Amino acid sequence: MLIDLANGPAHARIATEGAELHSWQVGGHDLLWSRDPAWWEKSSPLLFPIVGWANQGLVRADGVARPMGVHGFAAASAFTLEARTAASATFILCDSAATRAVYPYTFRLAVTYRLEPDRIAIGLVVGNPGTRPLPYALGLHPAFRWPLAARPREDHAIVFAEAETAEVPVIAPGGLFSEARRPVPLAGRRLDLDDALFASDALCFLHARSRSFRFVAGENGPSITLEAHDFPHLALWSKPGAPFLSMEVWTGYGDPVGYEGELADKPGMRQLAAGAEATHGVDFIYRSGATGAADDAA
Repeated sequence: MLIDLANGPAHARIATEGAELHSWQVGGHDLLWSRDPAWWEKSSPLLFPIVGWANQGLVRADGVARPMGVHGFAAASAFTLEARTAASATFILCDSAATRAVYPYTFRLAVTYRLEPDRIAIGLVVGNPGTRPLPYALGLHPAFRWPLAARPREDHAIVFAEAETAEVPVIAPGGLFSEARRPVPLAGRRLDLDDALFASDALCFLHARSRSFRFVAGENGPSITLEAHDFPHLALWSKPGAPFLSMEVWTGYGDPVGYEGELADKPGMRQLAAGAEATHGVDFIYRSGATGAADDAA
């Protein structure tokens, strides 16, 4: 089922399958990736209860190895529509016999989309109604059109709010995180975009200094700003030549090379106490003409 939201010049559509954002338009401009399967059949999958790849496709919980696909199972799960207004909707996923077979924990995941004339805000609440700690990782993986509007593809850049380390982890075969690093051609806070950046997989800024960054098209072109709330890791991903850029936020990340420990002990996993809730969020803000061009080169 698809849920349509509207607020002034903004429109959005969300599927109950995966609580996935399928489209976002502002002033007639399509901003979200079109889900063309020739490149990538998704637009904004939700990542839970892991982010990234598990070593050999297995997680270990209570001493038992259990199958777990990349980014977990939430993106392929049927959510329940809990509440809806003209400009907002809340979707719920709870544990079931099927989820407990691969992830033996009690949980409640709520995802709320709130549409404003110039932005879409996504709020996530992880709840632990169980009696023992809940290990989890959470993330969002939305892809936006690249180029924005009719701007030349090579004119696009990412501008971070803070100076970031100009290197990222090397992603090993199987999507695992190695200890090696590769350079990123940052110029101050600005990263000019080109296909070569993604020839070796995603750019993962773990423990990023920035809580926001902008995807900009030229000095005075349109932009999309990402503002992260309790997501310490940021990532950029595309495929060489693909007409989209994924701007991601994570609480965790893929398994280290060779990891065979318990899920609860994996680097990046959160531990949510029994009876507790944790709130995360991300806002995406559209501007038809970028401002602060002098700051972009800082």
